[in-house]
Amino acid sequence: MIRYWGKRFQTTLQEDNEIQVIKQELKDLIKKKFGGSLAIRMVDSGSCNACEAECNALSNPYYNLEELGIHFVASPRHADVMFLSGVMTFNMYHHVIDCYNQIPAPKYIIAIGDCVKNLGVFEKTYAIRGNDLPITHYILGCPPSPKEILKGLLEFAKKV
Repeated sequence: MIRYWGKRFQTTLQEDNEIQVIKQELKDLIKKKFGGSLAIRMVDSGSCNACEAECNALSNPYYNLEELGIHFVASPRHADVMFLSGVMTFNMYHHVIDCYNQIPAPKYIIAIGDCVKNLGVFEKTYAIRGNDLPITHYILGCPPSPKEILKGLLEFAKKV
């Protein structure tokens, strides 16, 4: 049993094997298409932080994103990809655009969570601006699990 956010989930051997297959395929694509290293800049444009927590779980020993050559960076100037989470608020819009402009070409944005695509319950609030950035790939879920994020990264790597 794995204790996870107060709920119990039974991990099966089949799920472990599926994650290992995803990780190996992702590692091979990162090596082939990004020279063995993919740098991600995570940007929160107005989320509840659940997506960030799930991305943070990717760094634990079970998922171990670093062994795949994928790591999070603090500066957009060092990033290959921007992870964008949350609804686009008026207050964060200029910061997100600034971050996007600092990422070297080619620029890719992977949207994490349902809020980026459909705004959810926040659609009609006054503080939401809406997103007009060119999203390369969506990883949907509220929040997406680490396994879903790995699958989404694999789909992104295949697409690029």
